[in-house]
Amino acid sequence: MTKPTLPRKGTSSEEVLKRLQAHRGEDVDWKSGRTFSLVYYAGEQVMQLLHDAYSMFMAENGLSPMAFPSLRDMENEVVAMTANMLHGGDSAAGSMTSGGTESIFMAMKTARQWARKHRPEIVKPKILAPVTAHPAFIKSAHYLDMQIEFTPLKDDWRADSEAMNAAADDDTVILVGSAICYPYGVVDPIEEIATIADERGILMHVDGCLGGFMLPFVSKLGYEVPIWDFRANGVTSISADVHKYGYAAKGASTVTYRDAELRKLQFYAFPDWPGGIYVTPTMAGARPGGAVAAAWAVMHHLGEEGYVKLAKVAMDATNHIRAGIESIDGLRVMGNPHMTVLAFDSDEVDVFTVGSKMDARGWHLDRNQFPSALHIMVTPAHAEVADRLIEDLGLAVEEARKEPAGTAEGMAALYGAAAAMPDRGAVSDFAIGFMDSLYTIS
Repeated sequence: MTKPTLPRKGTSSEEVLKRLQAHRGEDVDWKSGRTFSLVYYAGEQVMQLLHDAYSMFMAENGLSPMAFPSLRDMENEVVAMTANMLHGGDSAAGSMTSGGTESIFMAMKTARQWARKHRPEIVKPKILAPVTAHPAFIKSAHYLDMQIEFTPLKDDWRADSEAMNAAADDDTVILVGSAICYPYGVVDPIEEIATIADERGILMHVDGCLGGFMLPFVSKLGYEVPIWDFRANGVTSISADVHKYGYAAKGASTVTYRDAELRKLQFYAFPDWPGGIYVTPTMAGARPGGAVAAAWAVMHHLGEEGYVKLAKVAMDATNHIRAGIESIDGLRVMGNPHMTVLAFDSDEVDVFTVGSKMDARGWHLDRNQFPSALHIMVTPAHAEVADRLIEDLGLAVEEARKEPAGTAEGMAALYGAAAAMPDRGAVSDFAIGFMDSLYTIS
């Protein structure tokens, strides 16, 4: 295959758009409610608003708040509304980022800078987190030359705060908890972890990337949710994605700090460049204005009332799906999920084989490992397909029961083999090689 080159002559707009549409032919149909991650769909009206708002500010660049005060003001409003939702109070301050990974990265960079300022004797600052913490923390430690240590979970799949307290040492500068954790949809004991951080005089970050724009409204619906935000003394920063259950366009997350002095440690400045004084609040230089405008637009459009309504639809669907899963002989929901994310496993059937059978029926369930489980994140789009999902899942389980041992194929075989490999470096090499192959034109 000849590698593409820049066309000698241009192509008409109509033809380019036609080709773009053709490119989507093999993409998952997320509007149908058959995927359970990646896209958070709140309906066509919201989608059109996002399109219009993003397009209006598509060319603007958040790199310069002086040139584009509109973006500065909208970002400040998004952060302020988020901080208020998280009970941050008047002193809270933060920034918008491109996503949860960058939000977590900036919070960890802040922790490193805090250590250099307040604990200069620490050579390599340590992040202490439960094993369910998002890989973004590991990635951040890798890039920032920090240490990271993991602590076990309790039987309810939540972080073990006692284990964290025992593992904390003189190099530990920040503790981590999730609200919710991605694998099991549960809120870690944030108050307990925050108390440990407060007593030790160190920082504590809550990863609310997934739950930040759902838990506040789940609480308003009357569900019991543990305290997880700035109401917990000792919490110093929270990440929350607007482009997840905030239903914004992709490229919109927030990182919020208890006070502006802490946020200053996030910023980067280089005053000696011939091109002028260079200073940025986050990792990115150029920052797409469309993502800021779309986040601002959807938050103002939905308001608290709109978010509560969407949360109710999603929670009703979650409760229905959860009851359906638990009614299928052999399946078991793991722990007691606090919102719209859950995992389920089995002692009787190979759940990865079940997942492959669901793939064949057009569903796209995510996979957990250690232990093996299937994973779903429910949105309002799943309300219309919940019954069909449960029916197909029951059929997939029955098919999996008849599958001879050792005959798994596709994703079931891949995940099963990867989970059994003792050399995790080899698994990493395989994953990197696979990813590299996806982005190589041969």
